[in-house]
Amino acid sequence: MMKFRKISVLFFFLIALFTARVQAQDSTEAIDFSDVEFTEITPDTAADSSSLTATEQVQVTTGADSSSKAQVADGTAVSRHNQSRSLWAIFIAGFLGGIAALIMPCIFPMLPLTVSYFTKSAASKSGAVVKAVIYGLSIIVIYVILGLIVTVIFGADALNNLSTNGVFNLLFFVMLVAFAASFLGAFELTLPSSWVNKADAKSDNKGFVGIFFMAATLALVSFSCTGPIIGYLLVEAATMGALLGPAVGMFGFSLALAIPFALFAMFPSLMQSLPKSGGWLNSVKVVLGFLELALALKFLSNVDLAYHWEWLDREVFLSLWIVIFGLMGLYLLGKLTLSHDSPMKFLSVPRLFMAIIVLAFTVYMIPGLWGAPLSSISAFLPPQHTQDFDLYTASLKAGNTNSSSSEGPQPAKYTDLFEAPLGLTAFFDYEEGLAYAKKVNKPVLIDFTGHACVNCRKMESSVWPDSRVLNIIRNDYVLIQLYVDDKTALPANEQYESARGKKIKTVGNKWSDFQTSRFNANSQPFYVLLSPQESVLLDPIGADFNIDSYAAYLKSGLDAFKAGK
Repeated sequence: MMKFRKISVLFFFLIALFTARVQAQDSTEAIDFSDVEFTEITPDTAADSSSLTATEQVQVTTGADSSSKAQVADGTAVSRHNQSRSLWAIFIAGFLGGIAALIMPCIFPMLPLTVSYFTKSAASKSGAVVKAVIYGLSIIVIYVILGLIVTVIFGADALNNLSTNGVFNLLFFVMLVAFAASFLGAFELTLPSSWVNKADAKSDNKGFVGIFFMAATLALVSFSCTGPIIGYLLVEAATMGALLGPAVGMFGFSLALAIPFALFAMFPSLMQSLPKSGGWLNSVKVVLGFLELALALKFLSNVDLAYHWEWLDREVFLSLWIVIFGLMGLYLLGKLTLSHDSPMKFLSVPRLFMAIIVLAFTVYMIPGLWGAPLSSISAFLPPQHTQDFDLYTASLKAGNTNSSSSEGPQPAKYTDLFEAPLGLTAFFDYEEGLAYAKKVNKPVLIDFTGHACVNCRKMESSVWPDSRVLNIIRNDYVLIQLYVDDKTALPANEQYESARGKKIKTVGNKWSDFQTSRFNANSQPFYVLLSPQESVLLDPIGADFNIDSYAAYLKSGLDAFKAGK
């Protein structure tokens, strides 16, 4: 009973880890503003090559200098808030990953052995506690150094670019699939034995140096279990773009590993309540293998969307997830066994409950094949418009009976690349959308978004569909969606070197530069309400999953526009 309860706890930890990723992703695009690039916004379909760039238009039309300063301050405040929340989410994800690693077969059996060594080798209980604390601190130092090394190697700008870089995302995908295969029992990931032997030899030294190398030995010999978890955490932290993300993630991971050693050294009697090692430890690895395989698909989806490859549409992604989680449910029921599994004489109640949860989740995803929004996981799925057979969006279009203008908008630029969610009509070029707003005298809703932005998808699937929000966006605003991570190359005559020596080459570059130069922010989603004269109606905001709050924000912007007429 106890051993399968541990598997249940692990599953809920991984769900929480999944959620922590969602909370961090609204700031995944935050960058170092020292490399802000100014780009020409003239689209490749424009006939007038003399049109102003978005940056130049901002300089002409932003109005009073005090208004511009206010916009910069607003964007900076939002960016700082998002970065702080991102680091907390990375820490929580790392901590939960450390707890998952703790109950892996490479570490869990070492816990009572190591604590017993400290208690027997020390002259007193306080001495054992001191040694265990030094051991725990050594674990923290080792893994934090690993996180810092990742930061030093890549740097802040490179970490941000990883989130949509095609080569890196494909490498991450392959790496995570390999990690999943390792957990499923295909092979063992091990570091060179010479590393382990050298660390183990130095662990015989007396004093704190010997304890440090004991911790280093644990980190090396447990790599076959911790490597896939560490790899995923470092990839996640790196692609979130925060400079200290990898170090903070490794701090959370190592802290979760270190606490039990010190805790059990202080209270050795607690070890009697630990479950015995056994086949359940391998079951933990297998469950993690299925989850890691599912998570790997998100990285392939990111690059698929950014480069418009159209390999992994929504229904294909969902089909793969349905199969993966269905197999996990069968595994938990004992209907599927792998090479390293121990014989299961009976099905325990906790494991049965786990199987029910997993299979219920699998069934929950099935209606998504026909377009059901699946709001609880929509942040991880490809956008709704990538689905070929979508009854949900068709129903929203059928229900659109109101329109504030007999002549609807007719966007032309970039419509071959992008499609607005929920049957909305959106412009994907700033100047084109602004020109239409002036024509119909409506306020503008700028949605700075991204293909890899999970909170953008969550806003579009859980907040925007509400009638109070959808009707306002559809009837009262001119929607302009600007993708800051799109990798479509600009025509050669629109590519140039900025004043800071940076090449502007893609559609995503120019919208990212527009956001940073105008609002001093580059986090997504980022919503800006403008008048047709380009004055900011309200302070820009990021993701807001409270429907009432977001609807009130849109209404307040509309009221500000009417008051300023």
